[in-house]
Amino acid sequence: MVEEIVNTSNSKKATNNRPKSVYSWNVTDVQKWLRRHCSDYYQLYAENFIQHDITGRTLLRMNDNSLLRLGITNDVHREAIWRQILKLRLKTDIMEIRDMQRRNTNNMFYDYSIA
Repeated sequence: MVEEIVNTSNSKKATNNRPKSVYSWNVTDVQKWLRRHCSDYYQLYAENFIQHDITGRTLLRMNDNSLLRLGITNDVHREAIWRQILKLRLKTDIMEIRDMQRRNTNNMFYDYSIA
């Protein structure tokens, strides 16, 4: 019986291939994102992101002025990083909307099955 529970929980993890929510990213996750999406500027600004303890939640709330205060004074660099943040916000918003739609669909099915 215990094995069945363990196998069930493992299979749920295996079928859930969704990426970790940006809101739950830690500083290391942000560093990975920065390296992957802003590779031209990673060496210049990675330490700034670490020193300011930039997490996923913080990253999504940043704006041009935040990047300037973070020490990214070069307009071209700041604009490129800002563009990547905007893409990340959009992707995150789309995933949240899909999750809401899925929950609503599941709730509707549940409501009809009770009746």
